[in-house]
Amino acid sequence: MAFQLSPGVVVTEKDLTLIVPSVATTAGAFAGAFQWGPVDEVVTVDSEVNLAERFGPPNDTVFTSFFTAANFLSYGNNLQLVRVVDKSASINAAGTSNVAGNAVTALVLNEDDYDNNHASGTANTDWFAKYPGARGNSLLVSLADANSFSSWAYAANFDSAPGTSAYAVDQGATNDELHVIVVDEDGVFSGSRNTVLERFAFVSKAVDAKLPDGTNNFYKTVINNSSKYIWWGNHPLTKISGTSNWGSEAAGITFANTTANATVSLSGGVSADNVSAGNLQNGFAIFANDELFDVSLIPLGAVNGATATFVINNVAEVRKDCVVFVSPELADVVNNIGSEATDVTGFRDSLPSSSYAVMDSGYKYQYDRYNDVYRYVPLNGDTAGLAVRTDFVADPWFSPAGFNRGQIKNVVKLPFSPKKTERDTLYKKGVNPVVTFPGQGTVLFGDKTLLAKPSAFDRINVRRLFIVLEKAIATASKFQLFEFNDAFTRAQFRNLVEPFLRDVQGRRGITDFKVVCDETNNTGEVIDRNEFVADIFIKPARSINFIQLNFIATRTGISFEEVGA
Repeated sequence: MAFQLSPGVVVTEKDLTLIVPSVATTAGAFAGAFQWGPVDEVVTVDSEVNLAERFGPPNDTVFTSFFTAANFLSYGNNLQLVRVVDKSASINAAGTSNVAGNAVTALVLNEDDYDNNHASGTANTDWFAKYPGARGNSLLVSLADANSFSSWAYAANFDSAPGTSAYAVDQGATNDELHVIVVDEDGVFSGSRNTVLERFAFVSKAVDAKLPDGTNNFYKTVINNSSKYIWWGNHPLTKISGTSNWGSEAAGITFANTTANATVSLSGGVSADNVSAGNLQNGFAIFANDELFDVSLIPLGAVNGATATFVINNVAEVRKDCVVFVSPELADVVNNIGSEATDVTGFRDSLPSSSYAVMDSGYKYQYDRYNDVYRYVPLNGDTAGLAVRTDFVADPWFSPAGFNRGQIKNVVKLPFSPKKTERDTLYKKGVNPVVTFPGQGTVLFGDKTLLAKPSAFDRINVRRLFIVLEKAIATASKFQLFEFNDAFTRAQFRNLVEPFLRDVQGRRGITDFKVVCDETNNTGEVIDRNEFVADIFIKPARSINFIQLNFIATRTGISFEEVGA
């Protein structure tokens, strides 16, 4: 508080209401191959419907990625997803209205790539498909102005002909309006040929055009910002009479007419969906930045041991606030009768020891309604999803395994449902069996992490408990930075943390705790180094993995007290 130099009243506030905040525990992260969508850009999807709309339905190449993501979303509603492609072979479809030439194709990865490399215009290309892949070849784009509207095949889709906008009139300009339409020519997106996907009515040729609400109405800007399917490539130069002044400021301009409607069918799009391990590793590496991406669960889909190891070591072990979920390779469990347990444990042996990773025993056989076929899909999307469901019905520190919370969805059959002796082999190695029990469903029947040494952290519920505690308390602790390391600050910290831990204890996450933050661990030397130390002792709750039931028969005349009951 500032010192007063003359009499007066100064009002101040002190906020002593700080608490340990709740932290997200159900957000997933995934990188994989898809038919459509931005590349190397994180997109949040909340349902399978949203997934199919944003990234396209599955095909014979990308189905493992699609269904890993879809299976995770069947338990939750928050998946941050990155599409990866083989950049050396993928191309966006493109189209030109210049009948004498072919469109110049290019790889446009995402919005940043477009803005940095393509937004200034590409010669001999009117439009690019918004994303790489063959799906863009289904698109047709057509535009017309007042001069070409009357003979335009798509005129019936608009209320009236384009003309001169109110903004252009105010600027002394004429003939600035356009209509643009995007059509699913081959029916790939809509399921029906020549379906109209998007209409952009009364957009302007003027770069500074404004709507009454102040938003920009330049046709390039409107389409780039609003279209789900196309990027602007260039003005249709061969369809414009005279010297093109499209893209000029409106003041005093009479904008050139089109000589005919500019209709282009996009082509040349190439999908390179057979992505390499390196492509996948680059996609997952995006999530290593914990300041940008708040994620807790990372299913890997179908990956080899090198990629699983990369994500464990370079994402989970670096962040230390998320868990990776991995499955063995397809050949380990499909058409491998009698050798499944050996090959699954062999795959596990290729992975590092980590409490930030969880491995299941294989794949499931499920129905692909998009293609009317059945597919083998890795189970890690489901096991990660079970952690989400556990958060919804209980808390992160409860085990996601067992008959209460471990039921796997959408299972036709398991190619490998481990028997008791096989489960013993798998569990000893830290592999969690997924088992079909007749009449009881398919169940995650283990809750180990891949930590090799005996420890409380070799269980999923304990690892996730500490992730919650560490993440929440660390978030709250940031507000102690740059305060004084004195008795008041230390007491304030204890009063912040202890109610939170009591709440977790009341919700069965821990059995006891102690917070030490005083002069015993904040000595003069610690204070002089500008440090602040708090020791938080936790006794985690343990899940039941083994049950022993003792049934003892006695003679009729024996008292139970006599036999120690």
